[in-house]
Amino acid sequence: MPSLDRLHHITGFQPLVPVWVLYALGAALMAMGIVGIVRRTRATVWRVLAGAGVLAWLCGPQRLSESWRPLPQTALVVVDQSASMSIRDRAVMAHRAAERVQEEIGHIEGLRTRTITVRDAHHDGTRLFSALSQAASDIPPSRLAGAVMITDGQVHDIPPQPPEILTPADADGRRITLPLHVLLTGRGEETDRRLRILQAPPYGIVGQDVTIRVEVDDLGRADARGATAELTLTQGGAQPVSHTVRIGQPEDITLPVTHPGPMLVGLSVPELPGEASTLNNEDIVRINGVRDRLRVLLVSGTPNQGERVWRRLLKADPSVDLVHFTILRPPDKDDGTPLSDLALIAFPVNELFQQKIGQFDLIILDGFENHGILPQAYLRNIANHVREGGGLLLIGGPEFIGPGSLQDTPLSEILPAHVATDGVMEQRFRPMLTETGQRHPVTAELPGAPASADGAGWGPWYRSLKSDSVNGEVLMTGPDHQPLLVLDHADKGRVAFLMSDQAWLWSHGEGGGGPQSELLRRISHWLMKEPELEENQLEADISGGQLNITRRTLVPAPPGEVRVTAPDGTTRQVALAPTGAKGMTTAHIPAHESGIWSVRDSDGHEAFAAPRAEDPEEFADLRATATRLQPLATLTGGGVHWLGDRTDAPSLPAMRMVDGAPHSTPARFDFPARHAHVVTGQQANALLPAWGVLLFVMSMLMIGWWREGRG
Repeated sequence: MPSLDRLHHITGFQPLVPVWVLYALGAALMAMGIVGIVRRTRATVWRVLAGAGVLAWLCGPQRLSESWRPLPQTALVVVDQSASMSIRDRAVMAHRAAERVQEEIGHIEGLRTRTITVRDAHHDGTRLFSALSQAASDIPPSRLAGAVMITDGQVHDIPPQPPEILTPADADGRRITLPLHVLLTGRGEETDRRLRILQAPPYGIVGQDVTIRVEVDDLGRADARGATAELTLTQGGAQPVSHTVRIGQPEDITLPVTHPGPMLVGLSVPELPGEASTLNNEDIVRINGVRDRLRVLLVSGTPNQGERVWRRLLKADPSVDLVHFTILRPPDKDDGTPLSDLALIAFPVNELFQQKIGQFDLIILDGFENHGILPQAYLRNIANHVREGGGLLLIGGPEFIGPGSLQDTPLSEILPAHVATDGVMEQRFRPMLTETGQRHPVTAELPGAPASADGAGWGPWYRSLKSDSVNGEVLMTGPDHQPLLVLDHADKGRVAFLMSDQAWLWSHGEGGGGPQSELLRRISHWLMKEPELEENQLEADISGGQLNITRRTLVPAPPGEVRVTAPDGTTRQVALAPTGAKGMTTAHIPAHESGIWSVRDSDGHEAFAAPRAEDPEEFADLRATATRLQPLATLTGGGVHWLGDRTDAPSLPAMRMVDGAPHSTPARFDFPARHAHVVTGQQANALLPAWGVLLFVMSMLMIGWWREGRG
């Protein structure tokens, strides 16, 4: 219903002459009166009264009548719908309470509401005061009555003093304070147990331990001092491990880093009886396992162009500790050169291949021609080292032809290919990827790969080896589709055979060059079992509430299924679908449950994933509490009230508009009457009409003349 105009009267002056003239006339009139009294002049008083009447008329006294219309005031209602409000029925209760507040304030004449709903602030917690200031930016300060916040009390942008929007200036320029009222979802202070990760290293060295610092807090619990709780750690598919931790005290937990690549560790504590929620009773630590300085042994035969490439590549990698030996001449060569001129250091055969061979992650034999340099026992040590988990890379050239080559030693048992007797082919060719090579991570998507055998691609090589048998996977071919790069597994270890000694031509830009450094880097890292280069991979990650599963297979096969195990232990079979990339299949399923998800395929590969907390600040404390907002509400004259536990009928305090400063209580919320209005009309009426003043002045003068005549 629209407000009716109201009439307001004001008495004031509208001088008919400049003010200084009035002062001058008043002074003259006073002086005349004083002189008349001193001289005892008759009729002085009557003449002064006549002058005073004229002076009063010149001051222009008038009555100003104004008609004005009162303007409604606005109370801001801020509704918290952040992530912490999703617990139990807080969000529904807040929504229902907002509707009730609008109804109650709607019954107060001259007061209306504006409702603002605040949702997630993206990693910054709940920011109600920012929303309050933004919502009030277009409301005239004289028409703002205060604010009502409907929340669980977990607000993360509370200012130490009332914000400027709640301390506007009144008509006289004085600062006033508007009330901040708080409605809390619940019936009283709650308790909450939370697990906090105080410190966790992002990386850990494989084979060593890492330390995680955690703290368990029982918020709102009076008897928490001295209490303990069981902290359970779950790592991949291993059995859970429990530790007893003290409540409110930082605790250090030691974990072993068992393998390279991502490692998920789930931490959880049991539920505190009666606590608000268990959402913050668990957390996930992500640690990336990395190898310590990888030790590589590079043994080069006759000096060649490729030797420098290998050395430069391995020396440039800060994670590689390189030991390099070059055999300048075989021991059976006798040309009369003094021994002092032949070698700078003796070749430590026994130390490298007997005593310390187990310390090397990768052994590279580049153009190595044995000729009795290494006894059969030491070559067998290399083969055994590979079978136990080491890596071996051979770069082959003409030294593989004829008797005494590495094919005639115990290394032949692990070689992925055998070179034919007439195995050297010297002709121009361009390396090509096989279908397997297009799938394998070592060679897939190498820059500049040729699209077809006839198409332009990498630069040419001019020499390669011809094989008569192959045991491993052929990733690249040379002339006449002969194997050029062959990879194979030998028990726990790996072997790679590059059947050409001319990869160095790519680094010189021959015929356009090629990705020589990238290829050699990938081969080396595959031999050292870097997870991202595994030919058969199963990966899982969670983003946006969705579990994304990716499977890469080397051998073409039907997409198949994977078994997904949720954090609560339930399992389901999920079908994979092929993608555009060769050997890649994917699946996507909803994953809203917190904790570690497990994915396992039919080949025994297993991957783990866990959702990341989108707003850690929001879930740090899940209690409904008045402790955060109570001081500010009291400072502004506002009240704090609990809505109770009835979602359909939340408890509300009485609401009223009062003159003067508000003095709210939990049972009553006050809003100050600001008396904002707009003037619709004005009318001025003179209090001393001219005819009345003239009559008065003439009367006073006549009386004064009469008094003088009698004297």
